[in-house]
Amino acid sequence: MHITTTIPSHPQYIHRAFNRWHPTKKLLFMALMAALTAILQSAGGLLPPIGFAISPFATASIMIATLLSLRSGIFVYTVTILLLFLLQPSELIIFPFTTGLLGLGLGWTLRKLNKRPQVILTNGLLLTIGIGVPLYALGFPVLGPTVSSSINPLTLLLIFTFSLLYSWIWTELSLFILRKIKPILKAVPPL
Repeated sequence: MHITTTIPSHPQYIHRAFNRWHPTKKLLFMALMAALTAILQSAGGLLPPIGFAISPFATASIMIATLLSLRSGIFVYTVTILLLFLLQPSELIIFPFTTGLLGLGLGWTLRKLNKRPQVILTNGLLLTIGIGVPLYALGFPVLGPTVSSSINPLTLLLIFTFSLLYSWIWTELSLFILRKIKPILKAVPPL
């Protein structure tokens, strides 16, 4: 079955290719990823109908930056939060707890864990916590006004199920993206 197969070597290859880069190139890459992430995340507020379909792709740029190193991913995550504070402050609750957190988790787990179920479960739990904190601790309606901010076991189960499904989709999408990036990195000489 496809879901139980091991993770391909793309994340490890891309991590090694990134780490051969000169420190200046790494810093420029991280700045580019932070800017791209902020633009993608802001799309939901700037272009309401189509932007909501674009903004989830901010996860991909955080994931790619985290493949460089967890420290790089956290740097891009933090700079993106600062950029969102200037560009689209309404996204400051959504990004740190959902999109950005999932990108950090995906980048780290794709490089460190070997099996798809481990990656999916870890990121599903991370996303469940990321949705639960603003919803239950901060009282922010992350899932819209229809979901109550009082703790309900059925709601938690639905959030966890959604998070697992979303994590699975993003795991497969991330591996697809990395499979497309690998030949590009092979063609570009390290500087």
